[in-house]
Amino acid sequence: MRRIIFVLFFLSACYTAIQAQPITLEDLFVKRSFTPSTVTGLASTKDGLSYTTLENGGKEIVKYSYKTGEKQSVVLDIKSLKNDSLTSVSEYVFSSDETKVLLLTGRKPIYRRSFTAIYFVYNFVTKELSRLSNGRQQVATFSPDAERVAFVRNNNLFVKSLRFGTERQMTIDGEVNKIINGVPDWVYEEEFEFNKAFEWSPDSKQVAYIKFNEEEVPTFGIPMYKGMNPTHPENSVYPGEYRFKYPKAGEKNSVVSVWVYDIKAGQNIEMDLGKETDIYVPKINWSYGGKNLGILRMNRLQNKVDLLFANSYTGDTRQIFTERNKRYIETDYLDNFQFLPDDKSFIVLSEKDGYKHLYLYDTGGVKLRQLTEGKFDVIKFYGVDPAGKTFYYQAAAVSPMQREVYSVTFDPKKKIPLITRKLSVQNGTNNSEFSAGFKYYINNYSNLTTPVAVTLYEISGKQVRVLKENNDLKAKVADRKIPQKEFFTFKTSEGIELNGYMIKPTGFNPVTKFPVVMTQYSGPNSQQVLDHFSIGWENYIAANGYLVVCVDPRGTGARGEDFRKCTYGVLGKYESDDQIEAAKYIATLPFADGKNIAIWGWSYGGFMSALCLAKGGEVFKAGISVAPVTNQRFYDSVYSERYMGLPSQNPEGYDENSPITLAKGIKGKLLLVHGTADDNVHYQNTLEFAEAMVQAGVQFQMMSYVNRNHGIRGGNTTMHLYTMFDNFLKENLK
Repeated sequence: MRRIIFVLFFLSACYTAIQAQPITLEDLFVKRSFTPSTVTGLASTKDGLSYTTLENGGKEIVKYSYKTGEKQSVVLDIKSLKNDSLTSVSEYVFSSDETKVLLLTGRKPIYRRSFTAIYFVYNFVTKELSRLSNGRQQVATFSPDAERVAFVRNNNLFVKSLRFGTERQMTIDGEVNKIINGVPDWVYEEEFEFNKAFEWSPDSKQVAYIKFNEEEVPTFGIPMYKGMNPTHPENSVYPGEYRFKYPKAGEKNSVVSVWVYDIKAGQNIEMDLGKETDIYVPKINWSYGGKNLGILRMNRLQNKVDLLFANSYTGDTRQIFTERNKRYIETDYLDNFQFLPDDKSFIVLSEKDGYKHLYLYDTGGVKLRQLTEGKFDVIKFYGVDPAGKTFYYQAAAVSPMQREVYSVTFDPKKKIPLITRKLSVQNGTNNSEFSAGFKYYINNYSNLTTPVAVTLYEISGKQVRVLKENNDLKAKVADRKIPQKEFFTFKTSEGIELNGYMIKPTGFNPVTKFPVVMTQYSGPNSQQVLDHFSIGWENYIAANGYLVVCVDPRGTGARGEDFRKCTYGVLGKYESDDQIEAAKYIATLPFADGKNIAIWGWSYGGFMSALCLAKGGEVFKAGISVAPVTNQRFYDSVYSERYMGLPSQNPEGYDENSPITLAKGIKGKLLLVHGTADDNVHYQNTLEFAEAMVQAGVQFQMMSYVNRNHGIRGGNTTMHLYTMFDNFLKENLK
């Protein structure tokens, strides 16, 4: 009997140990054990009564009812097509009449948003599957009448007739590192955040596109090693080189022009953008009726945007509206600009009153109404239901750390007051996708302790069905006793209140002093301190005995224009001041070991880590800086000049807050990490910073990842990277 009791006790102890086993790096980066499941490939049907999703590993497109949430049918079973080149898809798009679907497979990334792929078209009427074209294509797009598909290949635009199977080349001057038609150059893709630069006219008779002439843009070369050599055989003893056009701050940009190709005439017509060529054209859009082609023209300093209406048959343009800002205009102004279905008005997201709000204008450029008001920022405009005169948007009205979904209704003819309604129910982070016709919406919700829940609602707010709840993940987190985030606020010596979160170590005891790891990004309009669910590296290090702290400094988002734009012209100054003050505040807490504080970050966060060590003196015992910008002069023109102005006009701003300039101030241990093939933040940044530290007599550790880009991924790279971080913290903080 004693033996049986012992065995039962032993098994019980083992079971408890298994249930409470700590989080591992393999959990995070190999098994992906704590990644929430969600609904992928979600798209509303044309009638707004059903939606489709991509399921079974991209092998099925499945249709569901909005009214009940119940499965209706498998719209397309990829396996049944019996094509060896198409076993699964990563994306799909239905034609406007839903008789055809464009299927994307074999995706190969170029930069952050751009990629080539193999496209297929499936015809539901004839049951025929056909490959769109030879080779690989970019951004294939149905015409509104579903008769054609336009796409880009090798920097040129093409159009394929689906009825006759014929293909026509719309442009012939495309050439690598010279001319690009229909897709953006590197800096537009990265900083204006789009990968397609053409638009079909609503009547399907024309294609408007942006042409990028990058001949005058300086070329940047990246050495490529071993089997990734593009210019020599794999066994060559000489490295290859990848060369591409990259405009650094103050250098020449692409000269852009806007053209319209007429399908019937087979002719290209250039739109008149004015005499100034040192401009940006970050967006083109047809009005709903197609009478006008809208062109957003931005000046080099990015503090003025003009809306031009172009006659697509003559190229003549007229200026309709101008938005100005004393500092700069955010990219979300461009993202949220929309012509409305009445064909008489458009929406802009402006900071006219110091916060981001929605404004309604008529197509003559006259302001009709400010649709949202208050000391909060609108984050995203979803669209408008013209029947109900109701506009839908996401905002951070309850708290800068949260996101809610709202509607606002008014009738301009009756001059009735605005009626605002909060659609989202729970406090946390909410983001919605609406059905065609705005009768239903699917809301994605999470908070600090709740994984993503995907729920279908009627527009009245009545819940129809929970589509994904992630209860298994919630239980797994509880069973593994993974430390969770807790919000806090504190005031700096200047009286500025900053938001933060901390993750207390496993086995937290308030009388024990724990080493501190500060994590941050700190970039303009970014936010790390948000009420949403995530399990990552920060939870891992907290589980291993560190107090993890994150603070959003000045310059970050959802707290109004002055808080966000006070860093203009002096990027890094106030953000690093605030991170240093945060470290000093944390050091006063009874459970924090103020003599053992580290700070780490990636990209802008890497810049901040390096700068904090350089300015923070004895505050930081250690820091990790990954892929940092070490002087804004080395970064791209659009980003650096948006937040800093031109280098010729603000040389002090560029240099005074550079880690290179301040390298001699570093006293803590520094780990500097970069990928040698980083097309975004060039390896040059790390090498110049390293040289400055060498000459200043500063000892540091440095790791380069061969042929890796800004994400430093591929094969075993991620595990190697975070294991190195882990070891560095153990060696320098414990």
